[in-house]
Order: sequence, then structure tokens, then C-alpha cells
Amino acid sequence: MTLAHGLTGTATTIVDNSNTAASLGSGLVPVYGTPSLVALLELAAVHAVMEHLPPGSTSVGTHLDVRHISATPIGMSVRAQATLIAIDGRRLTFAVEAHDEVEKVGEGSHTRVIVEMDRFMRRTQEKLKRER
Repeated sequence: MTLAHGLTGTATTIVDNSNTAASLGSGLVPVYGTPSLVALLELAAVHAVMEHLPPGSTSVGTHLDVRHISATPIGMSVRAQATLIAIDGRRLTFAVEAHDEVEKVGEGSHTRVIVEMDRFMRRTQEKLKRER
């Protein structure tokens, strides 16, 4: 399989106490937190391309530009969708959006970079060794 413009992925969650702004420290209200929205949008992008990457490769997030435009209460579901809109070498750009059961709650763009998993993890571990 190969990467192509228009690939889409989705991810869904139910808002509960663990993913609210109040529990994540990103606010004081018990509604779906922006950090949770960002993670769900990233997961949708991962789902869009994971089966289309070369063996031994994965993608890592490098940039997000997201607007959280509406609050979602506990108990409601949120569905994120990511659509691959640009491929520049290893750099993948997605249009992302999320909807709860009533309306659009988030939108923006997300960039991921394709990496070779073993090399990426090796470099990460080397960084840890330099720190000590």
C-alpha cells in the first residue's frame, strides 16, 4: 500500500472524568479538555496512514494548529477525523476536525513525520544516556 492524498482516519471517545479540562489541569470546568481533543485528533491521523507506511516505520506528530470551538459535556461522544491533504517527502499534513453528538467542536491542521521506528527509538535512548 502507498500513501495518497485523501486518506482518512477516525478516532472516537466518550467524555468522562478522566479526559476533562478539570482533571487534566487545562482548566477548571468538567467538560472535554483541549489536551484530550488534541490527542484524539492525532490518533485519527495515525489511523489514516498506519497501514500505508513502510514496514518498520511509524509517524510522529510535529505540529498542531487546532481551535477548540465548543464544549462537550461528560457522557457525550466525540469523533475526530483526519484527512491527508499534503505529502512532502516524509512530512504528512492533515486537515483535522472533531464533532460531538451535536456540533463541530474542533478543527485545524496537523503535521506528522514518517520515521523508522528502531532508529527513532535508538536516538531517543542515546539522548537519555547523554543526560546522565
